[in-house]
Amino acid sequence: MANKFKTKELLPDAKFESVMVAKLINTIMKDGKKSVARAITYQAFAQIEKDTKQEPLVVFEKAISEVSPRVEVRPQRVGGATYQVPREVKEKRAFALALKWILDTAKAKKGKGLAEKLALEIETAAKGEGEAIKKRDNVHKMAQANKAFAYLAR
Repeated sequence: MANKFKTKELLPDAKFESVMVAKLINTIMKDGKKSVARAITYQAFAQIEKDTKQEPLVVFEKAISEVSPRVEVRPQRVGGATYQVPREVKEKRAFALALKWILDTAKAKKGKGLAEKLALEIETAAKGEGEAIKKRDNVHKMAQANKAFAYLAR
């Protein structure tokens, strides 16, 4: 029962020919307005290219790899108690969490448009700084603190 449901393969986006960018566009998209999400993403990437003078896709991939968590805690009931059990994060979930954290921290910033805030967050994450990195570090600290319950992991 490993693959109960078949996942639809995501097509790469037109401009960067990257599945990662297509996933970012889909994560930004609200109410099915993909063209708006695409415009925001491409504006952010143009801003990244202008600021860093590097290929925006390379900066984005570096930011994702920096923010991706290696371990996380999952609640597990044993007897009458619920323990926070540290578990390794699969690659697909790590990517999804990294995207979510980068987008959430960009949306939480005040002022400016989403494209500028997203570009800034991706740039700082690629440097190993910023709120998304703090979020990853918090998750790692929680896993470290609950290391004693690692034996409960299935």
